[in-house]
Amino acid sequence: MVHFKVNGHAQTFDGDPEMPLLWYLRDILGLTGTKFGCGMALCGACTVLQNGKAIRSCTKQMSTVDGLEITTIEAISANGPHAVQKAWAEVNVPQCGYCQPGQIMQAVSLLSSKPKPTDDDIDSAMSGNICRCGTYQRIRSAIKAAAKETA
Repeated sequence: MVHFKVNGHAQTFDGDPEMPLLWYLRDILGLTGTKFGCGMALCGACTVLQNGKAIRSCTKQMSTVDGLEITTIEAISANGPHAVQKAWAEVNVPQCGYCQPGQIMQAVSLLSSKPKPTDDDIDSAMSGNICRCGTYQRIRSAIKAAAKETA
């Protein structure tokens, strides 16, 4: 039996230990903000936070989440829009929007570890998150704007 938390709520799981966390979040909990992209942890669409750090949920097996705190896109705005979400809207980052939950979660993780990131910090942290629409410059601008708001 695996015991962990999702968005602050205690969870237990005794199913297939190889089941990806992504499918637990989407299919069992109904938290569909986290997206399936590649299934190989290469695109970042499935990014969630594990104890505050960005991870790819598509390859995270349920057997490895025991004792962990998982945070999804649904939880970061429980008390109103997160600074990153506000900046995303102000800078008009999304086009198709599919990758945005993963991009936002990666940015939240970055800002929690580096509140004043440089361009290189942003590029390095966000390099594993693919945006097919190519809004990378707007993503960088939004991260800088969120950093100013949270400073």
